[in-house]
Amino acid sequence: MNCFIKKLASLLLIALTVPALSSEQATQQVDSIVVGAGCFWGVEKRFAQLPGVIDVVSGYADGRGLQPSYRVITQPRHRHNPDNYAEVVQIRFNRQLISSQTLLEEYFEQHDPTQLNRQGNDIGTQYRSTILYNSEEQRSAAIDVRDRYQQLLNQAGYGDIVTAIKPLDKFHPAEEYHQDYLRKNPNGYCPDHSTGVTFKAGEPIAPVDNQPLQRGQAIVVLEAEDYCPYCEKFRADVSDHYAGSIPLYYRTPKQLDGLEIVTPTWATPTLLFLEEGREQFGAQGYRSAKAFYQLLGAFKLGDGEAFRVAFENGTDARFCRQYDLFKNTPDGVFVDALSGAALFDTRDRFNSTSGWLSFTQPVAGAVYEKADNSYGMQRTEIRSVSSDIHLGHVFDDGPGGLPRYCINATVLEFKAR
Repeated sequence: MNCFIKKLASLLLIALTVPALSSEQATQQVDSIVVGAGCFWGVEKRFAQLPGVIDVVSGYADGRGLQPSYRVITQPRHRHNPDNYAEVVQIRFNRQLISSQTLLEEYFEQHDPTQLNRQGNDIGTQYRSTILYNSEEQRSAAIDVRDRYQQLLNQAGYGDIVTAIKPLDKFHPAEEYHQDYLRKNPNGYCPDHSTGVTFKAGEPIAPVDNQPLQRGQAIVVLEAEDYCPYCEKFRADVSDHYAGSIPLYYRTPKQLDGLEIVTPTWATPTLLFLEEGREQFGAQGYRSAKAFYQLLGAFKLGDGEAFRVAFENGTDARFCRQYDLFKNTPDGVFVDALSGAALFDTRDRFNSTSGWLSFTQPVAGAVYEKADNSYGMQRTEIRSVSSDIHLGHVFDDGPGGLPRYCINATVLEFKAR
C-alpha cells in the first residue's frame, strides 16, 4: 500500500496542467455572514479585498412591511422608520482562510459603531450598524469582538457601541447596478467613517490548534504567509469547491506544531495527506482538480477495487457489499466519494435487478458523458464533473422509456436528506 501511494504521488509530481473542473456543490469550508455599516458600496469593496473572502453581495435585510428596494428604503418618509430595511452586504468566506472574528474585527474598524442610524452625513435607519448572524458561533464571535472593541473605543474617548446583533431573517440582493459599484465606478462615493481605533496589529485571534489533524485522516494545504498567486488559484479551482468527508485545513509552514511532516515546506501551495498527524505523502506546487483528486484517491481509496473503478474505469462486482449497503437507503443523495459533490438522488433510484445501483437521472450538472468503445462495445460512460472519476454507464433501457444510469457503488457515499 505505501509503495503504491509513493509511486502514484511521484508520478503526479511531474505533471499535470489539466484544466480545472468546476462544481456547483457548496463546500464545507464556506460560510456567510451579513453586516450593515452605512452605504453598502464602500463596505462591499473593503470586504472583497480581504484574503479568504470568496464574494460580497450588496443587499437589504432586517426590514418589515416594505419592498426591499433602493427606491423604497431611501424615501425621506422612511428615514426614521424602525421597520425600514438596512443596507447590508452578504459576505461568503472560506472559514479555513479567514475566521468570523477576523471579519468582524474588520467590520468594526471600518465604520463608527457608536453612531445610531447614520454614518457621517448618511442619515437614516437604512444606514444602521448591524450584524445579522446565521449560527451560534457567529453570535458569540460578534459579542466577543464588540466587547473587545468597546474597551478600545472607551480608551480613545468614544461612547457606547449601538450595533444591533440579531439573527438573519432573509437577505435580499440589491439591484444589479449596486453590485461591485466601485469597481464599475472607481471615482464613486466611498466615504470612510472609521474611528481610527484598531485592534492590535498582528494579535492572533486564537492559537492554531493542530489536535484535529492528529486524529484520523486530514488534508493540509500549505500556503505562504504573504501573497501567493498559485495558492489563490488552487483555492479558486479546487479547494473552494471541495466538500469531501476528509477534512481540509490551511496552514503556513510555521503552523505545523505537533505534526510529523517529511515533504519540504518551502514551496506553496503544498499538499500534505496525514494519518493520525503523520504525513503519508505530499505534493509540492499547484495541482489542478484532476490531479488533486488522483492524489486524494490514492490516499482515501487505497489500491483496492474502489480505486480501480474510479481511475482505471473498472466495474464493481455484481451485488457487491457496497451495493447491498446502498440499495435500500432512506431518502437522501449519493455523493462523489472524493469531492463530496451530490451525484444521484434516491428519488430517482429504481431496482433494475442488475446488481448495480440504477437511477433514471443524475443531479443536474453533476456528471458528464463520454463515448466508451472499450472491449469491442459502444457504450456511454458517466464521469463526475467535480473529480473526473469514472462512475459507470448510461443505457436506454430504464423504466417507462427513461435512461438507466448504471453506477458503481464503491465510488459513492450516502448522505441522508
